[in-house]
Formats: sequence, C-alpha cells, structure tokens
Amino acid sequence: MSDEPMPIQLNFTRPIALFPLQAVTLMPHAVMPLHIFEERYRAMIGDALDSYGQVAMAVFAGEGWKDDYEGRPPLRPAVCVGQIVQHHKLDDGRYNVLVQGVCRATIVQELSALETNLPYRTAMLRPVGVDDDEDARMATRRDELGHMLRGSTLAELKDAAAIVKHIEDRGVPTTAILELVTYRLLPDPELRYKLLAEADALQRADIIKFELGKLSRLVQSAQRQAAQSLAANALDKAAKGVHWN
Repeated sequence: MSDEPMPIQLNFTRPIALFPLQAVTLMPHAVMPLHIFEERYRAMIGDALDSYGQVAMAVFAGEGWKDDYEGRPPLRPAVCVGQIVQHHKLDDGRYNVLVQGVCRATIVQELSALETNLPYRTAMLRPVGVDDDEDARMATRRDELGHMLRGSTLAELKDAAAIVKHIEDRGVPTTAILELVTYRLLPDPELRYKLLAEADALQRADIIKFELGKLSRLVQSAQRQAAQSLAANALDKAAKGVHWN
C-alpha cells in the first residue's frame, strides 16, 4: 500500500458550504486552525466530515454584517475552498479543525434556506485560477521574489529566511510561494482579498512584488528614524554630561 497522500478531489457540480468571516483567513496551500463553537457551524463541520470534508471560506461585504450576523448578510464573491485535514470533536459538540486551502473560487449562486433546509449557507461555486502550467511562466517572478527577500532590508523580517528556503526548493510550486508570501508578510485585509480574487498568477506576482517594494521602503524609513533617534539620544546624554565652570 502506498504512503502517498490521496489527491484532494473537488466537485463543483454540487453546492459547497460557506463559512463567512470578516476578512480573508485562508489562502490556497495555507493551513489554518479553526475553533467551531456556533451551533450552525458545528452542523456545517459535521455535514462536511460526513461528505467530502470541504468548506469555502468566504468574506462579508461591507460592515452591515455586524447588524445582521445571524441572518444572511451580503458576501464578497471570491472564496477559498478548503479541505478539513484534521478534526477533533469536543464533548460539548464544539470542533477544533485544521483546514488546508485548496483553490480559489467565485460564488456563482447562493442557495436559499428554503432550498437546502440547512442552518448554514451553501452556494454553487466556480473554480478560478486553475492552471497546471503556471510554473513554466513564472520562473523569472520566482527569482525576483527571492532576490528581494535576500538582498534588501526585507531579509531582516522574521519569516524572510524561511520563505527564501521554500523559493530555493524547486519542488515547491511558485504559486504556493506567492500564497506563502501573502500569508506571512502581507496582512492587510483588503490586499489579501485582492490577491484571493485575482485569478492570474502573474498578476498576483506583480502585485506582491509591488507591495514588497513598499514594505522594503517602509522598513528602511523605520530604520533611519531609529538611527536618528539613537543619535539624538546620544547627543542629548553627552550634552547633559558637560559642565561649564
């Protein structure tokens, strides 16, 4: 018997459960822990585990969801379909799960509660950005990202060295590198949604390069300010130590 993990199969001919949150929390290839405590989402996880083990992590549109959280506030169209790779059901019915991002998708049509008779939301989805030949187009972008993370102020960021190791490992797809950079270095919610919604990997790479450039300049500015502050403090201490007799 082979020890190779079974490939994840997605079936977009059937509805997939939606788990909406305030901001993007999952990207393809990433793994995210979730603690499931609401009754409707306990039911969602239970049903998913009895089926294909998949849920789509969605994002609320606007701020109105805060006033209509128990209802069906509007959702943004881009989602990340995730596979439950680990789960533990607690005695009181809550779940601790690990969800691995599988692919981008867009909401085509949400089903009504009358259609599904379910306490949680479901929708028909369409996969986006699925291209088996992405790495052949992206070698230059991959090298450019590696150069940025090795040879600039970005190299001092906590996760930069680990990301560079993945970039140097040609067994890791370039698209996975893009998701890793997004997840580790680009926390802005709107930017993450923009990258989730962008189907073209080359476009995502260019957006990420631009944002890393901005981040590098920000780090450089912070370093200059810190150096100036240290110099000013040293001069102040030196001046206070001088006595004129």
